[in-house]
Amino acid sequence: MKFNKSTYHSKLYRDFKEIEQNAYQELIRFYEDHEPEIRQLDFEEYFDLLVAYVDALFDVGAYRTHLLMVDVVIETSIQENIILHNGRDIFKEMLFRKAASCFNMRKLDEADKILRQFIRIYPKDEQGILFLKKCLRKKRPNYLNNAHAVTIFLLLLTALVIAIEVLLVRPFYGLFVDLVEQSRISMFVFACTILVIVNLIHRWRVEVNVEKFVNQVRKKRQSASVEEPQEA
Repeated sequence: MKFNKSTYHSKLYRDFKEIEQNAYQELIRFYEDHEPEIRQLDFEEYFDLLVAYVDALFDVGAYRTHLLMVDVVIETSIQENIILHNGRDIFKEMLFRKAASCFNMRKLDEADKILRQFIRIYPKDEQGILFLKKCLRKKRPNYLNNAHAVTIFLLLLTALVIAIEVLLVRPFYGLFVDLVEQSRISMFVFACTILVIVNLIHRWRVEVNVEKFVNQVRKKRQSASVEEPQEA
């Protein structure tokens, strides 16, 4: 259902609404200072202020508190069957922002789970699909960590070879300068090549896995639509 507002508003509600929309800290302070009174307001006013408070938490980067409160908005929108609030698909937006808060707090597994839930509900939402890819790219599988460790080791080894070349080989063993120089260049190039190739493989695997997941969700949706019983 649509969320409709009444024409009359309480003084507490009016005081909150007098605060500039981008004065996020002031909005947060007002809500937290008057939370018991706000919870006693008519549902429409309470929900409107709750949404504004949760939005402000997200906008200032208070992701930990946002995660605690965004579930209240999501659950309330489900219980009260609120589809649109001030022209916004409130459930969709809050679920997406919940994933964003998890991502910003580096709770990548939780963000992954929420985004997959989001895509199951909104399989055509490109923003959600792109965000899932970004989330999975941030997750570091063991092969990527191992490749980075090998790369760091080779770069440190290259630095050691350079030091040996400058301090020992060039002054005393000029005959081996070319060999040492070629060795350190080869190690450096090999290290960079490993890093580039493994990261490209990781990105490719993310693309393949997400596209596969999205296609499965869409096919399941299509099958469910086809299999719906027809009315006699």
